[in-house]
Amino acid sequence: MNAHVSELVDLLTLERLEQDLFRGQSRDIGTKYVFGGQVLGQALSAAQATLTQPRAAHSLHAYFLRAGDVEHPIVYEVDRTREGGSFSVRRVTAIQHGRVIFFCAASFQGEEAGAATHQLSMPEVPAPEDIAPAPSVPEQVFATLPTKVQRWLSRTGPFEFRHVYPRDELDPPKRPPYQQVWFRLSERVGDAPELHRALLAYASDFHLLGTATFPHGISYYQPNVQMASLDHALWFHRPFRVDDWLLYAIDSPNAQDSRGLARGSIYDRQGRLVASTAQEGLIRVVRDAAAAAQVPSNE
Repeated sequence: MNAHVSELVDLLTLERLEQDLFRGQSRDIGTKYVFGGQVLGQALSAAQATLTQPRAAHSLHAYFLRAGDVEHPIVYEVDRTREGGSFSVRRVTAIQHGRVIFFCAASFQGEEAGAATHQLSMPEVPAPEDIAPAPSVPEQVFATLPTKVQRWLSRTGPFEFRHVYPRDELDPPKRPPYQQVWFRLSERVGDAPELHRALLAYASDFHLLGTATFPHGISYYQPNVQMASLDHALWFHRPFRVDDWLLYAIDSPNAQDSRGLARGSIYDRQGRLVASTAQEGLIRVVRDAAAAAQVPSNE
């Protein structure tokens, strides 16, 4: 397993401090604060570790309250809210420096057949092998970028991404608010479905909120743009593997009052809808880079 994938798997493997208390490490992936997908994946890992019956996560609903510090670990406290005949519910609170930075509720269900089954069809898009990887930013352009953008662009992450309709994030045109992105973990991992669900929770935070910026010709890379996740919802529908190509089809139906809403459908290569997402986030165009560097707050 390559170092980037191994590090991510380790990141989602939490240290158990007490029966329902866990600690996860933080990683700097080029963002100023803890990447929201990290907290989502770790919170789901914590919840899954407290199950006493063979039940699989089918939904997760989360709120981001404060920016996380990449230099320090995060403690996850799990409340065993419900153990029903068919469903289990867990509430997870993420704590850093003595303050709650995030909380979520996750629901789990045992295997059960259903009479009602349907899904929307996958968009018709080119196969990932037919889409070239994104080119590197020219050195002369890279040298002029803000530090936070340089850190983000210079990283080599555990996931591969292939954009069906690439956009120049450094000089973004105005476009309708939708996109399709193929993604996969860059190396095979084990078969445990709990690991693949935690990895998908992590990856689901990429590209989602950014879709809400498309009609306005702005992006996270611009020094006067401030963006942060406010909430995140994730539904798991069917089995999948994150180390095989998945298509993330995203649209943004609304933006107003410095908030943007985005929705996503995740399909496997066979066209099965395996998961759905929704997220609202903060989008501010501020006076300068110094203002954008301030900690985003919804307090």
